[in-house]
Amino acid sequence: MPAPPDHRPTAPADAAGPVAPGPGPGGPPAPPRAGTTARTLLPASITVTVLASSSAPTPLYATYERDWGFGALTTTVVFGVYALAVLLALLVLGRVSDHLGRRPVLLAALAVQVVAMLVLATAPGVAELLVARVLQGLSTGAAVGAAGAMALDVDPRRGAFANSVAPPVGTATGAVLSAVVVDLLPWPTHLVYLVLLALYVLQALAVALVPETVRRDGDARARALSSLVPRIGLPRRLRAPFAVAAPVVFAVWALAGLYGSLAPSLVRTVLGWDSPFAGASTLFLQTAVAAVTVASTYSVAVRTSVVVAVVALAAGMALTLLALSSRSATVFFLGTAVAGVGFGAGFQGGVRLVVPRAEPSERAGVLSAVYVAAYLGLGLPAVLAGVLVARGGGLVTTAREYAVAVVALAAVAALGMLRRPAHERRPTNPTNPTNRRSS
Repeated sequence: MPAPPDHRPTAPADAAGPVAPGPGPGGPPAPPRAGTTARTLLPASITVTVLASSSAPTPLYATYERDWGFGALTTTVVFGVYALAVLLALLVLGRVSDHLGRRPVLLAALAVQVVAMLVLATAPGVAELLVARVLQGLSTGAAVGAAGAMALDVDPRRGAFANSVAPPVGTATGAVLSAVVVDLLPWPTHLVYLVLLALYVLQALAVALVPETVRRDGDARARALSSLVPRIGLPRRLRAPFAVAAPVVFAVWALAGLYGSLAPSLVRTVLGWDSPFAGASTLFLQTAVAAVTVASTYSVAVRTSVVVAVVALAAGMALTLLALSSRSATVFFLGTAVAGVGFGAGFQGGVRLVVPRAEPSERAGVLSAVYVAAYLGLGLPAVLAGVLVARGGGLVTTAREYAVAVVALAAVAALGMLRRPAHERRPTNPTNPTNRRSS
């Protein structure tokens, strides 16, 4: 994965407090060691794969609906159950790797993913689909914090970039590859899960071979047990920037929830495209554009990123509403792409505002807190939308209300950021994660 341009923002003394010395005795941070790019790619690839498997069922929902006889409410419940399981794992397991190490947490998470893929590949009905999605969610919640923290341990600058771009890349990849398998290859409800299972086995072997990036002491196990008490692990000095970032992250992932839960039905029933790619196309387009946006705007100011996100979300949702009224597929996909710019700019702005400030022993917990905001946005609005559709609100009417709510959330988040003091909107140097203000 290419590293972003090295434009390093410098915070004034009153913004970030005294700068702690880098790895050398009182000197600046050491430059990245040879091979750090490859070592950063492994945890980034795990984030990509677990999020790819989360979106892989999306193109299959039409097949499941036809074969098992369920509707929009069941689809959104399956979608929401996964998100809630991720939330539970983030709250309970999000900080464990800061104490036990990254490798054991990742190995356990990958093992659970293997079991989930086996259940999905052999599922005969909705009950087994729900069980598999719960297993996926628990594994994903444990994996994303540990994998993201490992990437930061290896190289803070590349790791921060990877943590911004890997989620949309994974979501896009899973959706489109699953659609290709469903449309062109045999065993559509089995093969995609078996491919992902093989990838998990290979990644587990790689994790077993790489060195641990966390130093453990004699109290590590006791601290790991105490970290299982559900809470969001945020040091005091990070609570103010997190309060700014969380509404932005919530809003843009609520957008992903719209495209992951309702868009497949909209494309099929409103726009008349009845194909496995109907479920994958919108989610792929949105998240692929988001990944490109992360890469192209990573060096701009966080405030600028959030403003771009709000404008793009508003424009994208306006085009989507116009498309639903005119039944225009071209306008619908244009709106999806524009909204993807908002997703990428908003998510990477939220990540950069908080994550580079975390010290090594805090990284998994802080990343997990960011993902808590993301998956609340992903799951809760989607489940609510499913309930509204089932109670007679109508698919198109519910989608319109959802789109308006996403824009309103983003606008409120941007207003909250603009009202904060300037130093709370400015990220610290991601190449020196020990920048801190004393708690």
